[in-house]
Amino acid sequence: MDAVRGALALVVAALFCLLPAMLQAQDARFGDENIAVELRSDGPPVPGETWMLALQFTPRSEDWHGYWSNPGDAGQGMALDLELPQGWTAGEPLYPVPQTLVIAGLMNHIYEGEYAVLVPVEVPESAAVGNFAPVTGFVSYLACTDRICVPQDARLEVREGGDFGSWQAAIAPQLDSTAGFEITQKTLRIGLPLPADLELGDLHLFVETTELGGGLKPDYAAIQSFIREGDLLVAEIPLKQLAGVESGTRPESISGILSFGEGQGVRFTAEPRDVPLEGAEPLTGPVEMPDLWVLLLASLAGGVLLNIMPCVFPILSLKALSLAKAGGNELSARRDALAYTAGVVLACAALGALVLILRSAGEQVGWAFQLQEPRVVVGLLLLAVAITANFLSLFEVPGMALSGSAASPGGSFATGLLAAFVATPCTGPFMALALGAAIVLPPTEGMLIFTMLGVGLALPFLLVGFIPAFRRRLPKPGAWMERFRRWMALPMGLTALALAWLVWRIGGAQYLLIAGAFVAFLLVLLYLAGRMQRGAASHWRAVLAGTLVLSIAGLVLLPEPSATARTESEGLLKPLPFSERALTEARASGQPVFVWFTADWCVTCKVNESVAIEREETREVFEKAGVVTMRGDWTRRDEEIAAFLSEQGAAGVPLYLWYPPGGEARQLPQVLTPDLLAGLAAE
Repeated sequence: MDAVRGALALVVAALFCLLPAMLQAQDARFGDENIAVELRSDGPPVPGETWMLALQFTPRSEDWHGYWSNPGDAGQGMALDLELPQGWTAGEPLYPVPQTLVIAGLMNHIYEGEYAVLVPVEVPESAAVGNFAPVTGFVSYLACTDRICVPQDARLEVREGGDFGSWQAAIAPQLDSTAGFEITQKTLRIGLPLPADLELGDLHLFVETTELGGGLKPDYAAIQSFIREGDLLVAEIPLKQLAGVESGTRPESISGILSFGEGQGVRFTAEPRDVPLEGAEPLTGPVEMPDLWVLLLASLAGGVLLNIMPCVFPILSLKALSLAKAGGNELSARRDALAYTAGVVLACAALGALVLILRSAGEQVGWAFQLQEPRVVVGLLLLAVAITANFLSLFEVPGMALSGSAASPGGSFATGLLAAFVATPCTGPFMALALGAAIVLPPTEGMLIFTMLGVGLALPFLLVGFIPAFRRRLPKPGAWMERFRRWMALPMGLTALALAWLVWRIGGAQYLLIAGAFVAFLLVLLYLAGRMQRGAASHWRAVLAGTLVLSIAGLVLLPEPSATARTESEGLLKPLPFSERALTEARASGQPVFVWFTADWCVTCKVNESVAIEREETREVFEKAGVVTMRGDWTRRDEEIAAFLSEQGAAGVPLYLWYPPGGEARQLPQVLTPDLLAGLAAE
C-alpha cells in the first residue's frame, strides 16, 4: 500500500510540474497570418443581460476563405474556448449565411472576405461587472485557398468596439416556428414554415447536423430539390451511406440555415414529423434527365448531323477521297471503313474520357476544351497547312486517304482520328442534350454517350463500306480524283486562314507572327521532302519524321500569349461581358436579358452571330424593348463560364439564353433564325 501511495504521490507531483506546460499548450502554435482574428465586445457587460461578443475574421487577401460550423465535405469548423468568470455562460456561436464552393466534386461551406461570428454571453444578475478580469480565450480554425489549407489559432482577449450593427444584420434570423423533418434511406426532407408570399431567391439549404443515424449523412454536393405548398417550403437533400457504418440513432432535432442567396437567409430547427408533399408545386431541383437510350440516340443523331455542320466542312474533302476509294474490292472497302470508324470512335471516346477526368479533378472544362489552348490552335494551323500542301502535291503521305494513293487501314485509321479531332468545335442539334448529360451522368454512361457520338460521325462512311449499293453510286476512280484533290486545297487553305485568324484573336499580332514563322519553316521542310520523293531519294521519310519531331518540339517551346494580348471585338449590340454577378444585376433591373455564349473557334457560333445576333434589325428591336445583352466569350479558358454552362446542362458552345422580365431562363435553339430574337423582344 505504501508503494501505491508513493506512486500516486509521484504522479501528482509530475502533474503539478507539467501544469505550466499544459497551460502553455493553449498558446497559439500556428498563428493567424492568413485569416486574422480579433475578439470584440458590444460595449461593457451588464448584469442580468446578454453580452454580445464577436470573433472578427479578416483574410489577408481575397484568395483565403474560412468555414461554417459544418464545413461540408472538406475543411474544418471553428473550435472556441472562452475563459469566462464563474457563472457566466456562453451560448452557441451565431454564423452569417455561408457560401458554397465546389472543388473536385466536394462541396465546401465557406466565407469569402471579412466576416464575424457572434457569441452571446449570459451575464448573471449578481455579476460584479465593475471589477472583473478581462475575458480571454483560445480559438482554432482553418484558412484555405482553392489549392492549400493552413491551420490557424490565436489567443484572444476581448476589446470593445466593432461594427456590431452590420455583423448582427448578417446573422440569419431564427424562424419563429419549428420545422419538421423526415429521413428515408435516400433523402432528408425538411419542411420549413415560410409565408406563401415570401419572395424566394437562389435557394440552398445548409444542414448543420452531420450525422443522421444508420451511417447516413447529407450528400452536400448533390442537387437539392425545393417544393412549395402554401406556407410550407419543403427541401429534399440526397443522402449517402458511409462505408462500413450502419448503426447510429436518428437525431432528435436538425438545425441549419436556408439561404435565399446574396447573404440572405433564415436559421431553423426541425423536429421529427410527417412532411406532406401532396399537391405541392416544384420550385427547383435536378434537371430531369431523359432515359439513357434517348441520350444515346441523340448522340448518334448528333454525330451523323455533324457531318454536314459548317464547322466540319474542312474535313469533308478527306472523306470525299476516302469514299471514292471504297468503290473497289469489297473486303478492302470494309477494312477501310472499319479502320476509319475505329479512328473516329477512339478519338471521340478519348476526348470524352479526358473531359470527364479533368472535371473530376476540379477543372471546369467542356467539349472542345482543347481549342482553348493556344498551342493546340497553332498545331491545328500547322496541320491544315500541311494538308493543303499535300492536296497541292507538294509532298505525299503513302497510305493516307488524303494523299491521292490507295488508302490503307492504317491511313484510314489516322484519317478517322483527324476527322474527329477537327470536328470537336461543333455542338449541333441533338448533341447539346447528349453531351450536356454526359458530363453530369456517372462516368460509364457518359463514356457510352461520347462513344456513340463517334459512331454517328463515322456512320455514313461505315454504311458505304458495308453496303455495295451505296458504293455503286459513287463515281468510279479515275483521273478526275487528282483534279478533285487539287480543288480540295481551296477549303483546306481557307481553314488554315481561319485558324490563323484565330491565332491572331487569341494572342495578337506578335503571336501570329511567331506562328507564321513556324508555318514558313514547315513548308520549306515539306517542299524538301516532296523533292526527295519525286527524285526517288531514300531520305524523304527521315525528312518527314524530322519535320514532325521539330513541329512538336516547337509547339512545346511556344510561349503562352499574355492575357492582355487577346484581340477583343465590341460587336454591334455592345454586350456586357458575362459574369454571374452581372447577370444577377441585369435580371434585377426588370428588363429582358439576352445572354449568348460563343467562341472564336466555333463556326456555328459565328454563323448564328452573323445571321441573327449582330444585325441592325436586332439592335433596333432590342433598343426599343430595353433588352440587356451579355456575351460569354469562351475562346480562352474561363472557369466561371464553364461552370455556368454545366449548370445549364450544356457541354460547350453555342448556348443562347433569354430571360423575360422577372422570369427564368429560356434556352434557345442552337441554330438561330433571323427573326427569332426580334420576335422574343416584341413579346
